[in-house]
Amino acid sequence: MRKNNRKQDEPRKISIVPNFQKNSIGSVLINFEDTKVICSTNISRNVPRWLLNENKGWITAEYSMLPNSSGDRVNRDRGNRMSGRTQEIQRLIGRSLRQAIDLSLIPGVLITIDCDVLNADGGTRTASISGAFIATYLALKNYYNSSPKKFFKNQIAAISVGKVNNDFLLDLDYSEDSIADFDMNIVLNENLDIVEIQGTSEDNLVSRTEMNTLLELGTNGIKIILKEQSKIIDQIDNT
Repeated sequence: MRKNNRKQDEPRKISIVPNFQKNSIGSVLINFEDTKVICSTNISRNVPRWLLNENKGWITAEYSMLPNSSGDRVNRDRGNRMSGRTQEIQRLIGRSLRQAIDLSLIPGVLITIDCDVLNADGGTRTASISGAFIATYLALKNYYNSSPKKFFKNQIAAISVGKVNNDFLLDLDYSEDSIADFDMNIVLNENLDIVEIQGTSEDNLVSRTEMNTLLELGTNGIKIILKEQSKIIDQIDNT
């Protein structure tokens, strides 16, 4: 039995709170039930040096788990002490958002997305990606003082799937993720094209047929997140 009596193909309850940080040009608090992440986007003209002669902008991300976001205190990542996991997740968020925005339409602009985990119960990276999209949409609207739709190639969202005790589960919480035989993070756009897939077998391997089952499960879950994102986008466009 899953927590809160969730069905195998049922995601956790999702909520997105825009304008969560007063001093941010674009921020949200995204909740996948007990996983809670603040996503905040900053826009500047400080593009990397290697882009100075290029007629395009850039998107980068920083990710951090706050010290008491999990049961045991998490040490803050500082400078060269940044963990490999943190670096991996930051790069994943940045790559995903670069698939969403046409960088040629924001020349000289650097978009920096901060994703800070308030509470971790599995799926922090997928929640970060899904929230970062809305935070960036909001930031671009405020920065340019107009509808940001023209800057976007795609709407993106992410979710996890896994095989746990021979069951195929959508949107794993920590109790499931920690014992999964196989778990996978999926990032798709609104056309359900694959942006990125990360999957790992911890014990039993998965077959091609099982992989297709997991992809279909994740696709259906992402449709739900895209729908929730779209509600917030409509709110943003109408304010």
